[in-house]
Amino acid sequence: MDFAPDPEIADLFEAAKTFVHDTVIPAEARYKQELAEVTSPEDPDYWRRPPVLLELRDQAQDQGLFNLFLAKPWGRGLTNLQYATIAELTGWSPNLAPAAMNSAAPDSGNMELLADFATEEQKEQWLRPLTEGKIRSSFCMTEPQVASSDARNLETSIEVNDDTAVINGRKWFISGALNPEAEIFIVMGKSDPDGPKFKQQSMVLVPRDTPGVNVVRPMSVLGFDEREHGGHAEVEFRNVTVPRDHVLKGPGEGFAIAQARLGPGRIHHCMRLIGMGERALQLAGERAWQRCPFGSPLAERDSVRHMVANARIALDQARLLVLHTAWLMDQQGNKAAHERIQAIKIEVPRTVQKILDDVMQLFGAAGLSQDTPLAELFAAARGLRFADGPDETHLTALGRNMLNRVRPEQD
Repeated sequence: MDFAPDPEIADLFEAAKTFVHDTVIPAEARYKQELAEVTSPEDPDYWRRPPVLLELRDQAQDQGLFNLFLAKPWGRGLTNLQYATIAELTGWSPNLAPAAMNSAAPDSGNMELLADFATEEQKEQWLRPLTEGKIRSSFCMTEPQVASSDARNLETSIEVNDDTAVINGRKWFISGALNPEAEIFIVMGKSDPDGPKFKQQSMVLVPRDTPGVNVVRPMSVLGFDEREHGGHAEVEFRNVTVPRDHVLKGPGEGFAIAQARLGPGRIHHCMRLIGMGERALQLAGERAWQRCPFGSPLAERDSVRHMVANARIALDQARLLVLHTAWLMDQQGNKAAHERIQAIKIEVPRTVQKILDDVMQLFGAAGLSQDTPLAELFAAARGLRFADGPDETHLTALGRNMLNRVRPEQD
């Protein structure tokens, strides 16, 4: 593995770095102001992208910073390793930078899914406007009554007939669903409950305006509504009927599609988390020199120095694990890198959450307030310990696989 900066993307990296630090981060204050101007969650405009985000989107598109993760011809086609360093930059401003560069979840994963599994007609109808940033999308998997990290538990039914597919069920924490611009939902459910365990599920394209689709209510994450991502919603599907060809790849292919989608999505989350940790460390340094509670800067106290040093070590370790995972995905494919993907999904969110917690402690009560980005970054990191599967699911699977490799043979 070569640790030298990739010369192929040197100019792109510098452009992304300049865009994030000189344009996006300074726009955060205006972003908050524009959000505050629409106060009622009942107003559809409450969940739309505010004007500043649309302006940033246009600037990013003009600078060639759109769809960097997505394979050609729909995107720039960077490798996972090339994209990792740029995705880290977007983590410095997770509310604005990913959305501005058209790489925010769930759209990023949905674009990859559509590029791989949709028909040409569906790509023109849904993928093209997504890649152009004209619409948003949602991915509907998680359910309130089951452990949704195992797709075999899903209760939403998909009845596939000769000409139609009929969906009934309830989903929640569906990212982006509150935004009226989310014009297409990708819904996962069971189409063959008695079939082979990995062939029971299907995924269906459901236009937002299909009769029977009901966005029930917003769901907050540690008190934050995450409007920049279109919020998180509980969504009901009652006798929702779409043409049979809206079943992606065909009945019974949902589990395989989910595996293909979630692997890259997990590493994208981890890349951005590294950037969140870096911003927290920058804030810690500024605070440590500015704050003099007992006549001298906090930076001169050993406890603060130890905290910053431990955070630096932990974050660099996490970055190396992410970069190695990205490299392995490029070299051997997502399946071969599966255990590494599990490892980063476990370690990176909890590492960054610990760093953010320590930096919040350094700030005192201010770290809990709206005066710094720390509380919101903390909520995001904590939420990512559930997104795409909770820690326990990945720990169990990774530990099982490791132990099975040295399991004694049975007589």
